[in-house]
Amino acid sequence: MRDAAVIKRLETVYDALRPMMDERLRRQWAAAEAQAYGWGGVRALSAATGMSANTVRRGLQELSEREANPGVAVSERVRREGGGRKRQTELDPGLANALERLIDPVTRGDPGSPLRWTCKSTTHLAGELSAHGHPVSASSVWRLLNAAGYS
Repeated sequence: MRDAAVIKRLETVYDALRPMMDERLRRQWAAAEAQAYGWGGVRALSAATGMSANTVRRGLQELSEREANPGVAVSERVRREGGGRKRQTELDPGLANALERLIDPVTRGDPGSPLRWTCKSTTHLAGELSAHGHPVSASSVWRLLNAAGYS
């Protein structure tokens, strides 16, 4: 019974704090709570937060490294170099050119102006790109268009 009550308390605290925490802080908070819980803490925090047990263990490792070297500056990076998903243009180098070829005939605005736009929807463009062998979502098309100066 103790476990259910503690896990419920951890869920409540986590749900209240989660919007204010980045990845690293969530991981390290879970690790600190797991340490305070004692034996079975990693399992309990994993159950309460939905985090992977490996994530909680990584937080424990970070906390022990910090304890061993308290004078070392905390990195501003949340993830280590190269972490996270690769950009669509890295996974598919021809994607940006394929998108440009699709929208070039229907581009509006002065070519010399930094403001250009297209009449095609991102959903329509994503469908056309996928049909041409460049599977991509509408939100990724929007990011690519935004980066290229379209609105």
